[in-house]
Amino acid sequence: MFEFLYEWIQNLAFYLVIITAVLQILPGKNYKRYIQFFSGMVMILLMLTPVLKLTGKEDTFYSLYHSKEYEMEKEEIERQKDYLKDLDILDFLPEEYQEGTDHEEEESQNKVEVEDIQVGQ
Repeated sequence: MFEFLYEWIQNLAFYLVIITAVLQILPGKNYKRYIQFFSGMVMILLMLTPVLKLTGKEDTFYSLYHSKEYEMEKEEIERQKDYLKDLDILDFLPEEYQEGTDHEEEESQNKVEVEDIQVGQ
């Protein structure tokens, strides 16, 4: 129990030191409030860790997070699949290669097909 408490306090202290260093390194104040907001949200989660662990809800929380993350990744893959399905590879080739393929197509259209020819004596 004390080991868990010691680890929790150590994580909080480490997190606060890192966030303080990041805030000091920022050259402007444009993004300072966004970083403070985000770090505050993470700090709330860090503070709730012992409460979640004591109530047994920690596993439920992590499973909810991972299932939502999985769904978001799955949706992104589906969007990329739909995007790539409609693309033609020739659109990405440089023009000199595209002209070569057009020329080959014209040659194949101009060829005369020869069927079985028998030469008699």
